Amino acid sequence: MIKYFEFETEIEKIESVLNRLENNKELNDDRIKKLDKEKNELYKKIYSNLDPWQKVQVSRHGERPHTLDYTKQIFDDIVLLHGDKKYADDNAILGGLAKIDGNSVFFVGTEKGNTMETRIKHNFGMAKPEGYRKVQRLLKLAEKFKLPLISFVDTAGAFPGKDAEERGQSESIASSILNFLKVKTPTISVIIGEGGSGGAIGIATSDRVLMLEHSIYSVISPEGCASILWRNTEFSQEAAKTLKLTSKDCKNFKIIDDIIPEPFGGAHRHPVKQAEILKEKIKFFMNELKQISIEDLVKIRKDKYLNITSDI
Repeated sequence: MIKYFEFETEIEKIESVLNRLENNKELNDDRIKKLDKEKNELYKKIYSNLDPWQKVQVSRHGERPHTLDYTKQIFDDIVLLHGDKKYADDNAILGGLAKIDGNSVFFVGTEKGNTMETRIKHNFGMAKPEGYRKVQRLLKLAEKFKLPLISFVDTAGAFPGKDAEERGQSESIASSILNFLKVKTPTISVIIGEGGSGGAIGIATSDRVLMLEHSIYSVISPEGCASILWRNTEFSQEAAKTLKLTSKDCKNFKIIDDIIPEPFGGAHRHPVKQAEILKEKIKFFMNELKQISIEDLVKIRKDKYLNITSDI
């Protein structure tokens, strides 16, 4: 059952009535149609006017599709590759080979998991150094075989634990960013949920950065920002507004290249439809990037990121 947010109280009431009427469709057909119309109008009204904190909540919804959900819907013939060939296999980052409408690609993505068991397995999507070194390995393979690489970003940030720091967390993220900047093959990144801090940038420094409408992309979480600036996490809503973390904000600042619309009600209510929309966007930008020579692509990419601060 889908969890409702506080701002969806009216929708919850209508859907509760609809559920009770489902068993008597013939007797209540007109009322069901009326309530369905009212519900859809509410979804449209609410999801067209979400504030930054509400978008933070939607981006973190427990039923929101993650990397595994999208890859299963978008790709065929998936072959997962494991390990960084140096230390271990980080389950917080998945990657491998796949096909999209017959075209071969490489992909990587942070995976949060959908149940407590899988969330623990994937470390809640917080990657360690071996995860970012796995990404670098896949980037080099993509370059070797001249195949585009698609990355899916959904993480609160890289893992901040002592063991990760001892193994070179910051260096691994920096090296991942560097490899994305210089790789001689097209790259596309999609922020599908949370895009948090360097943990997100480590797999999102691409030729084209796309962002789902109700995703967030920020240097720090609202809670982290509130604890630093106000020394109180109760100011998280205020921090969300200050951080300019919504897809619209990121597009205005030219941090991302395109916003992928979500069906009213969010991706968590329409996972299959959302995957179809995302697939078409990926195909569009893959075709666009194919028209650019590799030499020009690398130059444009470097200029884009080296100059990004002057545009903000």
